[in-house]
Amino acid sequence: MIFDRKNLDNETLLAFYKKLLFPRMVEEKMLILLRQGRIGKWFSGIGQEAIAVGSTLAMNADEYILPMHRNLGVFTTREIPLSRLMAQWQGKPSGFTKGRDRSFHFGTQEYKIIGMISHLGPQLALADGIALADVLSKRKKSTLVYTGEGGTSEGDFHEALNIASVWKLPVIFLIENNGYALSTPTSEQYNCRELVDKAIGYGIEGRRIDGNNILEVYHTITELNKAIRENPRPVLLECMTFRMRGHEEASGIKYVPQNLFEWWAAKDPVTNFEKYLLASGVLLKDQIPAIRQEFSKIIENEIEKADAEPDIVPDIATELKDMYAPYRFAVAQQPALPVTNKRYIDAISDGLKSAMRRHNNLVIMGQDIAEYGGAFKITQGFVEEFGKSRVRNTPICESGIVGAAMGLALNGYKAIVEMQFADFVSCGFNQIVNNLAKTHYRWGQGVDVVIRMPAGAGTGAGPFHSQSNEAWFTKTPGLKIVYPAFPADAKALLLAAVDDPNPVLYFEHKYLYRGIHGDVPDGDMMIEIGKANVIRQGSQASIITFGLGVHWAMEYAEKHPDQSVEIIDLRSLQPWDQEAVEASLKKTGRALVLHEDTLTSGFGAEIAAHLSEHCFKYLDAPVMRCGSLDTAIPMSKALEEQFLAKARLEETMQKLLGY
Repeated sequence: MIFDRKNLDNETLLAFYKKLLFPRMVEEKMLILLRQGRIGKWFSGIGQEAIAVGSTLAMNADEYILPMHRNLGVFTTREIPLSRLMAQWQGKPSGFTKGRDRSFHFGTQEYKIIGMISHLGPQLALADGIALADVLSKRKKSTLVYTGEGGTSEGDFHEALNIASVWKLPVIFLIENNGYALSTPTSEQYNCRELVDKAIGYGIEGRRIDGNNILEVYHTITELNKAIRENPRPVLLECMTFRMRGHEEASGIKYVPQNLFEWWAAKDPVTNFEKYLLASGVLLKDQIPAIRQEFSKIIENEIEKADAEPDIVPDIATELKDMYAPYRFAVAQQPALPVTNKRYIDAISDGLKSAMRRHNNLVIMGQDIAEYGGAFKITQGFVEEFGKSRVRNTPICESGIVGAAMGLALNGYKAIVEMQFADFVSCGFNQIVNNLAKTHYRWGQGVDVVIRMPAGAGTGAGPFHSQSNEAWFTKTPGLKIVYPAFPADAKALLLAAVDDPNPVLYFEHKYLYRGIHGDVPDGDMMIEIGKANVIRQGSQASIITFGLGVHWAMEYAEKHPDQSVEIIDLRSLQPWDQEAVEASLKKTGRALVLHEDTLTSGFGAEIAAHLSEHCFKYLDAPVMRCGSLDTAIPMSKALEEQFLAKARLEETMQKLLGY
């Protein structure tokens, strides 16, 4: 192994050695604690320390690093106290996740580190968003994100590289190629000669280096950073290394040929750098025991600090509260505003414009939303007012764009993502339910992202463009979900969603876009998320609904003036207004829950269950549900009308009232 010190003085080289040795000694101690049962799991980075330490040394302290689960050297090089890390690994209160997640599955804004989730690939797109925020703010910074050679097989890898290339983002995508994903060797993971060759397909620079040589890692990333801070662009960096332990300790190493261990042991990053420093006279042999003794003392003391900390005392109120970032809706009386009669679609566009004017740090992203104005022309004219930097056309990669939106939010921005159709959100599902939704609960970071969801049937668009798929998300804590039925509510709820620091899914019904109109306040007015609206007073039965279902219910009530039907428009589904719904049922004694989604497992089932459980004594009849058929949504107008819940509303109401 050849080391090139370049312009580094002896003091710096010695400091590098200490940074490299410390995580190795911590890991050796962790393996002992694991056998003693004092920590529950460990993903060893022994043999790979030069990548974590060298790359972190090459980054400025205010630049983000997104490491993986065997990059202890990133955390120690950024000088996070070992006692704090130990508390994290033991699930103590002072750990970064308060016992809610393990290992390095956390982030910390204090140290500008954003940890991974177990799905590996999603963090690559987060780096894109973080870097985009820096570019938009004209900050000359670089972002470093890690993945393994196994992670390069994931779609998230390709989406993130493509986005970074198209948008010219200053991101270093670092592949730790250690030969094995879990037990799958590289020969079964990819068929190209070198992973760095993938850079060619995205039109970006690619380099392959010795990941066990700390100076080669440091100098390479230092050089790259100098270039991309001034001239933003992404780089793919493949660092060759080897994992000297199992994927995690329980998995063992029997699947790895012994000769590989012998070959890579000779390339040990700590031992070889130590030999180089000894040969260069930078490090004296009698210094080594003293350094090790000092580190051993620090490690023991820090572990004792964590051990002395009391265990977490479970508290339900705390767990529920921490699922969402704190937010207080401004309940002050809002002045009466002049109104203009607008279509539903125009109210949404108006709300977007208002939000963009209110928040200079708000970015809208989506397919064809810039000059073209989006599939439904909702953002038509936005580029002229706000510019292409804030109204961004995206490649067709929903997961990558949702991840980029989260990255923007992590770095001080707000983001709105338009799904061209709500159906397409399935391609970004993981980022939403596992990343956006859980981040505040896991490590206290709000995620200021709104996802617009053009949803619903009635337009003959068939199985892939017609779903009302809110129930995919209503069961996921950490998300807020709104579904306006009227133009004024559409604008007010959109502004409220943007104002809220939590991830919000904003469902907008395509059938209503040009089908309804109403008076919309000209100024900025918000409706509190989670508050229902009584559309019509009644005494015989309550119809509890949302979205297009509200208009079905109103049509039914107008058709039956002899029936006293109360209509509750939920407007929000997570949280939903339990108080308003219960009050209506107590008043009428009968409830029908109406929604456009399929009957089985639609959101109405949750409301029906709640009312049966909490308001049983007030019921004069069973709570009934009216949903769409348990089939995919057909294209034919006749089949679609048969499919929709509206076709069974009359029958279900008669059954309810006649019970």
